[in-house]
Amino acid sequence: MTDKIIEILKASSADAWEVINTVTEAWEFYFIKHELDQNRVRDVEHITVKVHRKLEDGKFLGTASEEIPPTATEEEIKKVIDNLYERASFVKNPYYELNSEKVEVSSTDVDPRAVSKAYIEALNEVPETSGEFINSYEIFVEKNKRRYVNSEGIDATVVSPSSMVEVVVNARNEEHEIEIYSMYKAGTCDKEHIVSEIKNSLKYGKDRLSTVPTPALNKATVVLPTEDAGQIYKWFACKMMAEYKYRGYSNFEIGKEISDKVKGDKVTLLGLKELPNSSSNGDIDSEGAKTKDMYIIRDNVPENFWGGCQCRYYLGIKDSYVVSNFQALGGSRTEAELRSGTYLEVVQFSDFTVDEITGEIAGEIRLGYYHEGDKVTPVSGGSVSGSLAELMNCMYMSKESKQYNNMLMPSIIKIEDMTIAGAE
Repeated sequence: MTDKIIEILKASSADAWEVINTVTEAWEFYFIKHELDQNRVRDVEHITVKVHRKLEDGKFLGTASEEIPPTATEEEIKKVIDNLYERASFVKNPYYELNSEKVEVSSTDVDPRAVSKAYIEALNEVPETSGEFINSYEIFVEKNKRRYVNSEGIDATVVSPSSMVEVVVNARNEEHEIEIYSMYKAGTCDKEHIVSEIKNSLKYGKDRLSTVPTPALNKATVVLPTEDAGQIYKWFACKMMAEYKYRGYSNFEIGKEISDKVKGDKVTLLGLKELPNSSSNGDIDSEGAKTKDMYIIRDNVPENFWGGCQCRYYLGIKDSYVVSNFQALGGSRTEAELRSGTYLEVVQFSDFTVDEITGEIAGEIRLGYYHEGDKVTPVSGGSVSGSLAELMNCMYMSKESKQYNNMLMPSIIKIEDMTIAGAE
């Protein structure tokens, strides 16, 4: 079907075009406690076509896209493509060119059945008690085969794994009971990681049964030891997106240090071609560009903008791509060294966000630990907030690292002078 679509596109009036064909073989399992409730296998195919049209003597480029069913007839395909060509005249973007460098790709085969089995075995290894236990979990494992073809000669196919596990754990005592929902994403099953994470969730559930209200600390040092800290590094990554730079959302400049007031650790952020067990590995990005390892920011100095070919073309960036794997390098101190003095460690938020443009932080505390020397008090309620544009000057990152799917980052980050709204 994809080859038939390509043949019709070549004969059409389109000035440029792209086709993405994705075939997914998926295994799904739904457990109540450790009893299988239901399972199913999915085998689906999606074909997306994007048509580009030069406008006003090539000054502008119009674009329109649509999904074509794999069962479509030749007549239906032609009708969709003709319609896309017409719709493309209603969109006027400054002219840009698609990726054209041909890339040799390599793929690793994936066995969804074996990965699913590994997850089931891992969940059965989690130690439980009558007071802290797994309520239910769902396992989703996929083998994705993605073929990208465009009018500039790129025709590449990548096979990659992806998986997701959703787990609900319960903790209870004589007075009440709570539930904690968690979601874990990866390429395949890392038993050690997921067992460790669920054990932490069970501990957090137990501790939430005996919390006191978060004190009104006003300004305090905050330690973030979980995946939520990835939102901090995501802000730096977004400020280096070609689209954000082109649209004026980022004031970061290549070669110019982003702050001259840093008293903590400086940020070094890389884009990686491959990260072990990530669900985002591949020799090409979503637009067919070649992936590679590259510095995005080094010691607080921007080095490479990244993103889609459209805004890269406008900015004159040739050697970059849509980064899917990131690594934030560690700082100057160990985790043990950072865990000293008085600080609020937050391990669970109802939500933790960092505005991708302004850097404003907001997070409502579900569970934290207030450390006063050797005294540790579980707390709940209240919130943390602040401006990352300012707080980046007093951040400290551990030498040790931890991976969450497509992000490898310091295992903890310590930020001074965050605003704490207490619950007491």
